[in-house]
Amino acid sequence: MPPKIQIINTGVANIHSLQASFDRIEAPWALTESASDIESASHVVLPGVGAFGAAAAALDKLNLRDAIRSRLEQPDKTTLCICLGLQLLCNESEESPGAKGLGVLDAKIERFSQDVAVPQLGWNAVVPHESCETQKFPTGEAYFANSFRLGSSPAGWDYATTDYDGGFISSVWRGKTLACQFHPELSGKWGQTLLKGWYENA
Repeated sequence: MPPKIQIINTGVANIHSLQASFDRIEAPWALTESASDIESASHVVLPGVGAFGAAAAALDKLNLRDAIRSRLEQPDKTTLCICLGLQLLCNESEESPGAKGLGVLDAKIERFSQDVAVPQLGWNAVVPHESCETQKFPTGEAYFANSFRLGSSPAGWDYATTDYDGGFISSVWRGKTLACQFHPELSGKWGQTLLKGWYENA
């Protein structure tokens, strides 16, 4: 029987399209609010849409912060973070002063400048850095909906960039962990291929 994906139900994400995307690749899934599920599952997804502070508060309310952080610190654990899920890996965000992220990435999420339309809404290119293993992460077009960004590449992680407001980090990966600022479940065939590769640990 194929491994089941545990999708963390924080209450701050619209996960219907994500569930449908997993159905298309015949990957069974379940919603969870359990720390033990997060610790033991073969595959875990941290989705997120909306405000950084509300999402951080949801993790605290469910007492999931330690379990998620512990999992993300183990690169051999197959874990996917989407949109706000990537931002929560950082220490903090300009969106919600005082709210604490997971601190897996030693970085602060920054607001896009006033020189560009905010949010960035629609399709844009995602390009792996030349030093990275592009077989696992090919260049593609992805769907974005974000007003904030990770501005610099984190140490010890491979990464991809997107050109908007001078450029930002649109994905990071290490071992079997993948975090995307964009929505792979809304990114057509390329996004579907990315999800399938993550699920199959390609």
